[in-house]
This record gives sequence, structure tokens and C-alpha cells, in this order.
Amino acid sequence: MTEERARLSSFGLLLLALLALGWGLNWPIMKIVLRDVPPLTFRGSCLLLGGLGVMLIGRLDGQSWRIPPGAFGKLALLAATNMVGWNVLMIYGVGLMPSGRAALLGYTMPLWSVAFSVWLLGERMNLRRMLGLALGLAGVAALMGSYRAQLGEAPLGVLCMLGAAMSWGLGVVLLKRFALKMPTTMLTGWAMLIGALPVLAAALALEAGEWRAVGLWPALGFVYNVLVAFMFCYWAWNRIVLMVPVAVSSLSSLVTPVIGVLGGMWLLGEQPGWNELVGAVLILGALATVLLPQRK
Repeated sequence: MTEERARLSSFGLLLLALLALGWGLNWPIMKIVLRDVPPLTFRGSCLLLGGLGVMLIGRLDGQSWRIPPGAFGKLALLAATNMVGWNVLMIYGVGLMPSGRAALLGYTMPLWSVAFSVWLLGERMNLRRMLGLALGLAGVAALMGSYRAQLGEAPLGVLCMLGAAMSWGLGVVLLKRFALKMPTTMLTGWAMLIGALPVLAAALALEAGEWRAVGLWPALGFVYNVLVAFMFCYWAWNRIVLMVPVAVSSLSSLVTPVIGVLGGMWLLGEQPGWNELVGAVLILGALATVLLPQRK
């Protein structure tokens, strides 16, 4: 393995900018696709086609498709958390609430990964991490806003997004704990394909009666998801993780949800209120507290 550098090259910075833009704009685009495509069908198809595309990219780069002996169970667990748990809960959350608010809640992932790393990796819970978790929880409370009066009725969208963020956070920690001896591109492709199977099976059982003709904009949004959000962005993420330490690569999460809020205003006409603004400031402050390196 090559030695990790503490700073991104100019090519890495370009990938980082394109990654934040690609994933950030996808939040309102997903709501457009959901107008004509049922949620499980949408994400299952993206996982299948995106996984095949990522593996093709890896193969063209000379990487092997082979799964190491004894690694399938761990790979399936990574697929369950990073792909199935995140994508299924997230897509239902996006359908139940404004895309900007969903993006901010989804990118609380680093906060949950910190908590899971204390449990599974034995990392210390220092003052910065405790402060970050406190700010993050305060941001979640602010984002719930108008849902507070409906707590007895269960704010399903908020709960879905928090569950998605927790699943993704757990998956990130498991990825570090397992440290599978596979090229990261192929690991991601296999995780997508394994995760696609149960999601597509559920879509066939639950949503077959909802399949219908897809309009132009939802169809273009679906193509964007497969080519940009899955194939390119996951590939770019893997390249960035290989270039620098994980803490540096995770800084992209500081920008992505903000682009999600702006994209919702531009594409869907969403008007963030004080709840979103306060929640955004608190959550971004929490992420910065946890992820930004300390000065020496």
C-alpha cells in the first residue's frame, strides 16, 4: 500500500469538488425521480447498474474480480450497512421530507461513526468528539422543527434519515475494522451488487404493481444517479480515500449537504426556514469539530 499523504494534489482537489457537487445535487434530483419510480425499484436498480459499472471500471484498470477466501460474510455485512441500510432508509426519508433537510440529517454520518469507533475500534472519546456529538444532536433537534408537535405520531422521515446515517456510520467503521484485502473499487462494486439483490427482490414483491411509464425528467434523473451519483462519485470517493487519510477525505461531507440545500432551492423551489438554517450551522459546526485537524 502506498504511503498516505496529508494533503490532496490538484487532481484530488478537483475530484473532491466534483464529488461534493455530484452527491449534493443528487438530493433534489432523487425527489424528481421518485415522482415516477417507486423507491425500492429506484435504489435497487441504481445499486445493480452502478455496481456493474464500478466493477467494469476496476476491471479496465486491471483489478481482479475475485473475492478473497473467507471474505464474503464480511463483504455482505458491509453491503447491508453501507448499501442496503443507507440507500433504503435514505430514499424513504427523502420522499417524506424536503431534500435539503434530508441531506443535512443524512450527513450526520460522521457523528455516528465516531460513536461506533469508540465501541468497535476502541478509540477514545475526547473533548472534541463529545462537543461534536452535542452540536450534532442539537442540530437534529433544530431540524425536527415543525415535527416536534407530531412526536407522538412518529416523524417517519426524520427517523428514516437518522437510521440511514447510523447505518452508513456503522458501515464506515466496519470497513476500517475488517480491512479486506481487496482493491477498493472492486470492494465497492461487489458491495453494490450484493446489496442490490435483497432490494430488488423487495421491489419485485412490493412495487411491481406501481411500475409505469417514466417521464423525461425522472428518467434523466435516474441516469444521473447511475452514472454520476453511483459510478463516478463512488469511484472518486475511493480514489480520494486512497490519496489521503480518511479524516481528510471526510471533509467533503462538510460541503455536500449545503449543496443539497441549495440544490433543493434551485430545482424544487424549497424555501428553508429558520429550522434548516440553525440545523445546518449546528451540524456543520459539529462535523468541523470532529473532522478538522487540530493545530500543533
